[in-house]
Amino acid sequence: MRTSFLLTAGLAAALFTTTTACQRGVALTTPTDPPQSGNANGVSTPAPTSANTIEPTPNSEPAFSTAKRPAWLEDKIKAHFEAKKANPPIQVYSYQYKGATVYYETAGCCDQFSNLYAADGKLLCHPDGGLTGKGDGQCTDFTKARTEEQLVWKDPR
Repeated sequence: MRTSFLLTAGLAAALFTTTTACQRGVALTTPTDPPQSGNANGVSTPAPTSANTIEPTPNSEPAFSTAKRPAWLEDKIKAHFEAKKANPPIQVYSYQYKGATVYYETAGCCDQFSNLYAADGKLLCHPDGGLTGKGDGQCTDFTKARTEEQLVWKDPR
């Protein structure tokens, strides 16, 4: 009696599964079936569009103006070229600060002071850098008060 009940229940379940699935248009697949699109996730990784490079190709033209540089700044730039390349590269920007043109020179790396020069080349202060990152405290308002930023020079090496 028990065997006939199990047989009847199993037959009914099999009949129900096959007729219901076919009526609803459901396709049964197993995880071992290959994907229809050819890849498992449906998205392939595109081929690279350009060759990889280890060293960037230097730009032959500078992205800054060489006009109207003071002589003291030209001497400072020449000194940077004679020294080993800094990482990150040193940059010089001009700004308007407290009604005058000033030149801001970034530091090469790691806890060094940046420099802020007057138009005549006199060192005014160190706006940032040093162990605290806040400079020497002589021009704490520089980052908020400066205007008219222009890149004057960036080490292209």
